[in-house]
Amino acid sequence: MNQATMPGLDQFVDGARAWLRTVAEPRTQIKWGVGPDSVAVFENWTAAQEREETDHIRAYEQTKFDAGWGSMNWPVEFGGRGLPMSYVLAFRREENCFDVPRRTEMFSVTQQLVAPAIAQWGTPEQCERYVRAMLRTDIIACQLFSETEAGSDLAAVRTKAVERDGRWTITGHKVWTSGARVADVGVAVCRTDPDAPKHKGLTVFLVPMDAPGVTVRPIRQMTGGSSFNEVYLDGVELSDDYRLGPVGQGWPVALTVLAAERLDAGNLGLANADQAVELARHLGRELSEIERDKVADLVTRSYVQRVTGMRVAAAVVADKDPGPEASVGKLLATDTMARTSEVVRMLLGRDLIADSGEWGTFAWTEHVLGAPGYRIAGGTDEIQRNILAERVLGLPREPRP
Repeated sequence: MNQATMPGLDQFVDGARAWLRTVAEPRTQIKWGVGPDSVAVFENWTAAQEREETDHIRAYEQTKFDAGWGSMNWPVEFGGRGLPMSYVLAFRREENCFDVPRRTEMFSVTQQLVAPAIAQWGTPEQCERYVRAMLRTDIIACQLFSETEAGSDLAAVRTKAVERDGRWTITGHKVWTSGARVADVGVAVCRTDPDAPKHKGLTVFLVPMDAPGVTVRPIRQMTGGSSFNEVYLDGVELSDDYRLGPVGQGWPVALTVLAAERLDAGNLGLANADQAVELARHLGRELSEIERDKVADLVTRSYVQRVTGMRVAAAVVADKDPGPEASVGKLLATDTMARTSEVVRMLLGRDLIADSGEWGTFAWTEHVLGAPGYRIAGGTDEIQRNILAERVLGLPREPRP
């Protein structure tokens, strides 16, 4: 969109607000003791509930896309409006003021991670088939990256893809896959050349999750739910049309996805941190000096996390690589979650583990048990520290065998 036809930001915001009023009610300020008190880090839905929630969110995303308020920074050929990222962020601020469905992880994975990777690495046919459909959420994607043997070293994956007569056979096992039960497509990193250096022998494939040989098994979490899954790929046969990017170039394709994932991690945990502060205000007793100190520390650190998120957003708006801010934001997010748990445990004591029915007490068990998982999800804390040490501070790389 050229400058002559681009709406002014104030005009744009007024239009966004007017449209949002047609599809949702303004979000009222949460009142203590009123409404749901869930602070779960990972949802504990059944398969049927996950499908129902996904369909509910998808319906809103499709309505938003069709009205011209989805993927606004994308080119017109993909259903966007070619607007700067600043307009997208302005819309999100307005959207947060309305009671619209809260997007689960699958939607950011599909729209912000996988669709851009396909747009960058896909063939014209793949771009036409997938990109617009993913931006509109007609197709939902999941990541088939992690493996038990590889740990945090993505380049050490063992899932094999063998080519014969123009077709690929994929065999392996992936873990910690969010949304595998509802996803249509899985982005799988596979080893196609076992003799090449580990970063060179990888290729990425777009695996239909209903293909013969794909089996999804939920993983039970400490909270009792099953947000994650393990996915077995038992001789899954695909044509070469499902290969994303050149053979042996799976590492840079995967990095495209991972870079976007870390950009989106900086705001994690802030809502629950705010809720913990409200808990301190409504505890019904005077806080001790140690408790006041811990709550004040949580408030301070959550503001630092917000400022870092603003720096990432500013870099994106300026069309620059955010660099270390993305990794710092991820570390701050997991630290905020951990300190939120610490504050809640201190404030509630035994009330945390006894379901008395009182609003805003026992619900915190799902945060306390779920928060440690984010030290692994989206790139472990150790990996983020290595990135900062080696790529920002210039420290020597860790010894590698």
